[in-house]
Amino acid sequence: MRLHARSRLVLALAVPLLALAGCRTAAPEATASQQPQSQPRIAHDPHSFARPEEARVTHVALDLGVDFAARTLKGSATLDLQVQPGASEVVLDTDGLRLRSVTDEGGKALPWTLGTAHPRLGQPLTVTLRPGTRRIVVRYETRPEAGALQWLTPAQTAGKQHPYLFSQGEAILTRTWVPTQDSPGIRQTYSARLTVPRGLRAVMSAEQLTPEGVPVDGGHTRFDFRMPQAIPPYLMAVAVGDIAFQQLGPRSGVYAEPSVLARAAYEFGEVEQMMAAAERLYGPYRWGRYDILVLPPSFPYGGMENPRLTFATPTVLSGDRSLVSLIAHELAHSWSGNLVTNATWSDSWLNEGVTSYFELRIMEALYGREVGAMLSRLSLQELERTEKEVGEQSPQTQLYVQLKGDPEEGGSRVIYEKGAAFLQTMEETVGRERFDAFLRSYFDRHAFQSMDTRGFLAEVREHLVKGDAALEQKLQLDEWVYRPGLPANVYRPQTDRFAHVEAQVKAFLGGAPASALKTQGWLTQEWQYFLGLLPRELTPAQLASLDGTFHFTQTGNSEVLFAWLEKTIASRYEPALPALEHFLTSQGRGRFVRPLYRALMDRDWGKPLAQRIYAEARTGYHPVVMGALDKMMN
Repeated sequence: MRLHARSRLVLALAVPLLALAGCRTAAPEATASQQPQSQPRIAHDPHSFARPEEARVTHVALDLGVDFAARTLKGSATLDLQVQPGASEVVLDTDGLRLRSVTDEGGKALPWTLGTAHPRLGQPLTVTLRPGTRRIVVRYETRPEAGALQWLTPAQTAGKQHPYLFSQGEAILTRTWVPTQDSPGIRQTYSARLTVPRGLRAVMSAEQLTPEGVPVDGGHTRFDFRMPQAIPPYLMAVAVGDIAFQQLGPRSGVYAEPSVLARAAYEFGEVEQMMAAAERLYGPYRWGRYDILVLPPSFPYGGMENPRLTFATPTVLSGDRSLVSLIAHELAHSWSGNLVTNATWSDSWLNEGVTSYFELRIMEALYGREVGAMLSRLSLQELERTEKEVGEQSPQTQLYVQLKGDPEEGGSRVIYEKGAAFLQTMEETVGRERFDAFLRSYFDRHAFQSMDTRGFLAEVREHLVKGDAALEQKLQLDEWVYRPGLPANVYRPQTDRFAHVEAQVKAFLGGAPASALKTQGWLTQEWQYFLGLLPRELTPAQLASLDGTFHFTQTGNSEVLFAWLEKTIASRYEPALPALEHFLTSQGRGRFVRPLYRALMDRDWGKPLAQRIYAEARTGYHPVVMGALDKMMN
C-alpha cells in the first residue's frame, strides 16, 4: 500500500488478545547476497537509470550514522554485484546524495560520474569496474531534504521529548537515502548497521539482530539488521525514535511511542488470527515475523507493507478495532507485492489490486461473508465515485496505464478497487475452489520474483482458463485490464444490511428527520455506506439534523469523520469547521488531507481558509504530501 492506502472498515468483534510469550531471535549477520543462481529476465523500467542486464546489485550492506541535528544519514553502502561478461560499469540510481567516494572492497578508488539530473528520477551514478570487481563501497551523506526521510522535532511526536525519523521509499524515493538500483524488478537482500543517539531505538524492515541495541562510544547505540530474502528496494525502511515494543503473538508484535503502545496493542490484537487466515488461503507466510510500527501522525499513508515491519498511521487507532482491515491489507502484501512484485510501476495494479482482493478474503474469513460483501460493495462505491470524477472512459480508469513520468500518477483508487473487482469477478466465474488453487499456485511459482501485466494474464490463461474459449470470453480479461470503465460482467455482491441502509437514506432524503432513522447496531461499514449514498450537497437543516443525532463532527473514527467533513465542505456547514481545522492540523495522511484541501480550494469561501490552515500545518506533513499540496496552493 502506498499513496492511496485502503482503509476498509471491519466488524468490531470481541476476539480475546493472545496471551502468548515469544521473543525476537537473532541470527548470524549475512555475508553473502543469497541470490538464486539464475535470475528471471528483468523488465525495462523507465523510472530507473539502471542497466541490470549488464551489472545488477544483489546485496546492499549499510553502515550509517543518524544525525538529528544535521538531519542526515552519513556512512557507506557496500554493494554486491552480479556482472555479466564484458561489462565494465554499473549504473545506480541516486537523488540528492552527497557522494564522498567510490572504492572496491579493498579500498582502491574506482572512477565514477554523476549524470544529468532529472527533475523526478534524480541522477545516474555510473561506476567504472575493474576486471573481477564484484563489490563496491559508496561513501555518502543524505541531504536534509531527502524525499524519503522525514525528520520530526520532539513537538511533532506523541511523547514530545525526543526527535523521530522515518523513511518512505515507495515508489522511487529509496534512491534519496541509499545509492542502489531503485527499481521494483531488481530484488536485493540487505543488511544494515545504524548508529543512533543513546536513548533512541532503531527499527527496520529486516530481522533485528540487536533488538535492544549495543552501547558504543560517544553516547550512541548501535543496531544491526539483516534481510536475507531478496526484496525490491522500495521496501527498505527505517525508523528511529522513542519506540517501545509489545508482543502480540508468537511471531507478531507492535512498536509505537510509549504513550501510544497500549492502544496500538489492543487495536492489533487479532493479527495472529489474520496471519493464520491468510496462510490457509494462499500458503505460508515467508518472512519470519510480522510486526507493526505505529508512526507519528505525519505519516503520509494509511500503511506501508515493509516486510517484517508494516508502517501504520495512528488514524487507524479507533479504539474499537473497526479500522484494522488496513492491517489485513498490509499483511496481504506479504504475498502480493512483497513476495511477487510488480515489475514496473505501470504494473502497480498487480500489487494493489491483488492485495485488495486478498484483504477482502482475510476479512471474510475472520468475520463472515456478510462483512466481506459489505466491504466489497464499499470498494465498488468508491470506484464508481472515482469514475464519475474522472469520466468512465478516461484512461485513468484502466488497470494498466503505461507511465512515463511520475510513477505516482498510477496510484489512483482504480488500481485498488477495480483490481479487487477483477479478481472477485474471476472467482465468481470459475468458482472459489478453482480460483483459490490458481492464486495460491501463482504465489508459489513466482515467489521472490517480479511480474508484469502481460505475464499475469498469460498465467491466467495457462493455469486457469486452460484453453477454454467460452471461459475466456466470459472473463473478458483484456477488457478488464487494458480498457477504461467497468466491464459488464462485474460481480456485485448483495447484502441485506446495505439494503437497510439504502432504505434509511431514502427515508431521510424524503423528509424524515435523522432521529427517526433506524440505525441501532450499525457497524462502521454501514455508516460509511450511508454517508457515501447521500448527495454531495445537503441543506443546513439536513446537516444539523444528522449531526445533532449522530454526532459526526465529534466522532473519533477517522474514516467516518473524513466522509462527513467532505459533506460539510460541499455545503459550507460552519459548525464543522473547527473539527475540519483540527483534523487537517493533527494528522498528515495524504488520503485525507489532499481531498479536503482540494474541496476547500475549489470554493471562494474555502480558499483563504485552506491557505491559512496549510500555512500552520505545512511543516508537519511528509515531503510527498507537502509537495502535492504546495502545487495545489499556488
